[in-house]
Amino acid sequence: MKKLLRGIAEFRRTRRAEYAATFAQLALGQQPDALMIACSDSRVAPNVFASTEPGDVFVVRNVGNLVPPFASADVRAAHSVPAAIEFALAALPIRDVVVCGHSECGAMRAIHDDVLPPDAPHLDAWLAHGREVREGLGPPPPGLASHNHLSQRSALRQLDHLRTYPAVRAAEAAGRLRLRAWWFDIAGAEVLDYEPSLDRFVPLDEARVERLLAERR
Repeated sequence: MKKLLRGIAEFRRTRRAEYAATFAQLALGQQPDALMIACSDSRVAPNVFASTEPGDVFVVRNVGNLVPPFASADVRAAHSVPAAIEFALAALPIRDVVVCGHSECGAMRAIHDDVLPPDAPHLDAWLAHGREVREGLGPPPPGLASHNHLSQRSALRQLDHLRTYPAVRAAEAAGRLRLRAWWFDIAGAEVLDYEPSLDRFVPLDEARVERLLAERR
């Protein structure tokens, strides 16, 4: 909390004037073209590793960057992730959805080791959206720990969950929406992108970024 308070004071002192015009414009509305579903982990900061500014990305963060399938989205439970997906696609000009997992994820560790903190029934129920990944999980690639391998495959499984939403499925089929899986390697400060032809995550280096940008032109 001390860092938060000091950070606000620092923002007011050194950056508030710089951002005044930006936030004045954003107060009139937002137009992000990407939805990112990332983990709540304090070490994962999409605005830092993607160098984004306020208004650029609609971000949903939760434990394990999980997406409940549409069929399990009981409206009586008021799930926040399905609500965010519906809002983003209905009210915002979203063209890309990114599910971003990461290394050393506590949620993935809990699923991998089948160990939960005591008295955590909500966490237990939430992680059900990621446990299915353990079924049929093959050996990890060389150099990748098994819990990190689980984390990568979970990010891909969440794309399957996204496709159970009628709005997502329709927009992707019409070519209006693209789905991608990223994975942030904390120790290496490296963002990886899933490459279907190789069935693995590869660094989002300058060459790959340029190729992906060219595909959007």
